[in-house]
Amino acid sequence: MHRLHARYPFLEAARESVATEAVDLATVVEQDRAVVDRARQRIITALEEGDTGESHRDHRIELLSYPVARVLVSMVEEQILVRKYARAEAETAYDRFTADMAETTELKSVESTGLDLGALLDEFALQGAIDETDAGYRIDVGTYLPLSEDLWADEWRLVNRPLSAGEVPVDEDELRTLLREAIRGRIEDGLPFDVPDAIASVLEDDAAAIRDVMADLELTREIDTVVPDLFPPCMKALLDQIQKGEHLPHHSRFAITAFLSSIGMTTDQIVELYRVNSSFGEKMTRYQTDHIRGETSPTEYSPPSCATMQSYGDCVNKDDLCERIPHPMAYYEERIDDVDDDEIEDWRERADESENGATSGD
Repeated sequence: MHRLHARYPFLEAARESVATEAVDLATVVEQDRAVVDRARQRIITALEEGDTGESHRDHRIELLSYPVARVLVSMVEEQILVRKYARAEAETAYDRFTADMAETTELKSVESTGLDLGALLDEFALQGAIDETDAGYRIDVGTYLPLSEDLWADEWRLVNRPLSAGEVPVDEDELRTLLREAIRGRIEDGLPFDVPDAIASVLEDDAAAIRDVMADLELTREIDTVVPDLFPPCMKALLDQIQKGEHLPHHSRFAITAFLSSIGMTTDQIVELYRVNSSFGEKMTRYQTDHIRGETSPTEYSPPSCATMQSYGDCVNKDDLCERIPHPMAYYEERIDDVDDDEIEDWRERADESENGATSGD
């Protein structure tokens, strides 16, 4: 197993290397404690430090610890862990390929075992979407938007970019940041997944140790509060359109559905909202909602960023908070944090009370 694969285990070539070696994961977790220990370290360091820690000196252990870490993340089954782990793996990869590229530039006569820019662009099929220029690079806007979606700084917002001929200019450092996001997306894709009982039983103590770390760091809290008055203006407007029975374009429907799912609404509750629409089809609405929630797809989709909402024309009625918040979820989190808990009335509880009152009056 190559050093390159151990350093960059998300590469397709690394996965093929593991497959070629005919590695049985169940045997590995049962018989190779060093691999499991490194896998657990990857995750705990991701939670505590934001990277995956020091590599193991044995390339085989380092490479195999990556799929085992994905198993442990899946066993814990907390979306916040998925996000933090994926970001930490991507951050580690970013540090490594940045160093590799600098080394390749400085030591052009020396054969490098690292990862160069061309190889990384090929890995994510980005060669055709990115052109090098005298001033840096230009990236197709359709590629730029999903890669920059979770980058919250103002400079990543499309409105702050000189878009020309469907392309967005970026410098070399920015391109590397976008590649980091591509890596994060690949690592996050498919997590969590179902773990076979034979593997889960062996790793339960390790999963429990990770849960303990999360509890100590108070990282298990997810938003489960539905207060439309506190929604960002864009989501409030989309919800208003739904309640009026108006037709939403696909991108708008995706945005509000992903947002409602992210703040704790169930498929049944979301489907019920759409019922007032004259073209409502329960089967299709339920299928689309389950897909966005990750029930029938390998990914639980997040709401679009402000930049994406703006590019599709869904960014409306901006207020002062919108000017400094790059994502609808960040807006909602801040609004909720600004309100005392005893002043928050969850919309779902109010709906349940109304329904119960109507039932008791029958």
